[in-house]
Amino acid sequence: MAKRRTSTKTPLNSSDKKPSIFAYLKTRQAKTILGSFLILFSAFLCIAFISFFFNWQEDQSILTEFADKTVRSKNLLGKIGANLSHFFIYTGVGIAAFILAYQILLTGWYILFKKKFSSLIISWNWSLLAMIWISISLGFVYNKYALLSGVVGFEINEFLQAFIGKTGLVILLTFFLIAYLVLRYKVTFDKHIETLKIKREEREARKAEEQVLSKTAQEIVTPPDKTTEKIETVPLKTDQKEKSVVELSLEKQQPTISKYSDVTAKKEEISLNVDKTSGPVLKTEIPKEEEQEVEMEVEIDVAIGREEEHSTENLSNQLVKDFGEFDPTLELGNFKFPTFNLLKQYNESISIDPEELEANKDRIVETLKNYKIGIAEIKATVGPTITLYEIVPEAGIRISKIKNLEDDIALSLSALGIRIIAPIPGKGTIGIEVPNKKSTIVSMHSVISSKKFQESTMELPIALGKTISNETFVVDLAKMPHLLMAGATGQGKSVGLNAVLTSLLYKKHPAEVKFILVDPKKVELTLFNKIERHYLAKLPDVEEAIITDTTKVVHTLNSLCIEMDNRYDLLKAAMVRNIKEYNVKFKQRKLNPNEGHQFLPYIVLVIDEFADLIMTAGKEVETPIARLAQLARAIGIHLIVATQRPSVNVITGIIKANFPARIAFRVTSKIDSRTILDAGGADQLIGRGDLLYTAGNNLSRIQCAFVDTPEVEKITDFIGSQKAYAEAYQLPEYVDDESGTSLDIDISDRDKLFKDAAEIIVTAQQGSASLLQRKLKLGYNRAGRLIDQLEAAGIVGGFEGSKARQVLVPDFIALEQLLENEKNQ
Repeated sequence: MAKRRTSTKTPLNSSDKKPSIFAYLKTRQAKTILGSFLILFSAFLCIAFISFFFNWQEDQSILTEFADKTVRSKNLLGKIGANLSHFFIYTGVGIAAFILAYQILLTGWYILFKKKFSSLIISWNWSLLAMIWISISLGFVYNKYALLSGVVGFEINEFLQAFIGKTGLVILLTFFLIAYLVLRYKVTFDKHIETLKIKREEREARKAEEQVLSKTAQEIVTPPDKTTEKIETVPLKTDQKEKSVVELSLEKQQPTISKYSDVTAKKEEISLNVDKTSGPVLKTEIPKEEEQEVEMEVEIDVAIGREEEHSTENLSNQLVKDFGEFDPTLELGNFKFPTFNLLKQYNESISIDPEELEANKDRIVETLKNYKIGIAEIKATVGPTITLYEIVPEAGIRISKIKNLEDDIALSLSALGIRIIAPIPGKGTIGIEVPNKKSTIVSMHSVISSKKFQESTMELPIALGKTISNETFVVDLAKMPHLLMAGATGQGKSVGLNAVLTSLLYKKHPAEVKFILVDPKKVELTLFNKIERHYLAKLPDVEEAIITDTTKVVHTLNSLCIEMDNRYDLLKAAMVRNIKEYNVKFKQRKLNPNEGHQFLPYIVLVIDEFADLIMTAGKEVETPIARLAQLARAIGIHLIVATQRPSVNVITGIIKANFPARIAFRVTSKIDSRTILDAGGADQLIGRGDLLYTAGNNLSRIQCAFVDTPEVEKITDFIGSQKAYAEAYQLPEYVDDESGTSLDIDISDRDKLFKDAAEIIVTAQQGSASLLQRKLKLGYNRAGRLIDQLEAAGIVGGFEGSKARQVLVPDFIALEQLLENEKNQ
């Protein structure tokens, strides 16, 4: 039996010697370490959260590149801080995540100083509820800034609004706030109710005292001899202290009174003290029986006429105070701008090859040396596709001599195209632009997400691409005011147009800008059909917003001219000079919508292939475009015209005179370059988005940002899936002069040559105004009126475009019968 007992004790002793991790966690050392870690971790989270609000845009692109050591984070606590901040704030509960950091700090404090965990658990429960409430409330108040509410608050807010609406959500949030305060902080309204009761009792006591005083004054009995007192009032004398004394004399109707004989010698005074607060109080000293005085106070209510109040501000300021400024984006208040992740990212780090730079420098120096041109200094600036070599020639060297060596330098460098800038504007150097052997793609993501574009205050900002110095190039379409784009086929015009439209979609709300897209090729701009009810404008009763038919282009341009005239009338009535001043005045509620005033969005007309329109329509297109280019800048209508045939019969003098801002992609000849830019250089571009931009002064070489068709499709899908206006922006209706719509012509108002014209038309069986011009030797306007009158009489048919009108009367007999019937009617 003893052996069995000893054998059972051995495994128990061996198991007791094994260390237990749970036992270690209960030790004071482990709790000190854990508590210190939680306190420092809460500080870590706070720093990461604060840094996140300043650098979240730059760090968003590196979240997926956590393992890449070459990619650096802008967050103060590196990639871990950026990822934690993105998780808790952006995808979590927004700014309410700071409550989480506080609770972690509190937990560490409780562990470190051995406090009871019961109150800590309660604190965690209330904090979680507060985080959810704050997140949902911020999602409701700042629905355009999901950063403050986080995805949790934003999505819950959207879900609740869909079911109970905005008003219901306000009521729900208010109820939960009251419930939270009452349950956690024991907030009740008992104190307020007691205060109200005390004030009400005080008011009732004062009223009771006043009633007693008034009754006492009425019960004072007059003397038995019914002595009447006549009071003669002395005029009020007011001193500088705003107090007045009125002396009153008492005259008795009876000469002597026995009861008052002792006090008749006394001078009786009645003083009227004027107080600012309670009004004048009349105090009267009256002699009493047996030398006992009874004092009585009589309150006098004095009504003072107040001055008429004057308004200190005009009605518009009062409306702004009451309702706030007019917000044109209110109808689509929940509209979300496209996100950066819809755009593709490329590796845009510029690779600098020292050997290539050194070799190009040596060849440039050697080539110039062969022509006895010395160089004092040379500097290279590496861009995405081009490297700019700036040289300072020695004294006495003619600039024209270097400029004539363009082809020789290109030959020595074996480069695709060399462009010499002699001299560089603003610098005392000569520039030689040499294409890089390895070019870098400039993505639309990099230029859209740049601070220069995001923080721009321009009216219509456009991010075209990057310069040679790798800076984002942003221009304002409103100041151009119109843009002409030209270049050979396949050199990047369509991508440039997409870059322009994408820039505006990322920056302007649908209420602020509208597009009119003209696409004769029918395939370039079709993706923008999805945003028709958000951003596009079109004629009434037209099915497709993107215009492909030449006839509709002419009607749209003329309708745009009518819109221009209407807007100028509004500016004239508002007494402002441009659309910016007009919209500011309208937002400040200084213009009455009942008088026709409305918020005016910018209108951008984009024509993808201008040469095709000139070939098919000619003057019918050129005339309204020239008129718009000359006048439409001030009222917010801007034109972007692109063509692949930069010849003088397409880009005429009238067009060039009104399009100071021009973009030239690569062309095949120097003549085309001069047609577009009035200067050479476009023939030396390397293609693939390489362009020259000028706004009437110097030329800037830019690598256009690349935006592909799938990216545009994602952007239009993102916008098109959101709530839109009921219909696209409606342009004024345009009626063609030759459409023959005025059929209500009175017989008495007919032209004297009406019968002769009818006979000529019936004889020739051809209804055209040109026939009447030749036969009757008339002008075009009178011949056109005759045609309208013939149509109203039923002699010719309706307008059929370029074809002659159909003659409805077969011969003279039918014509005579028709005219005779009209007379009898």
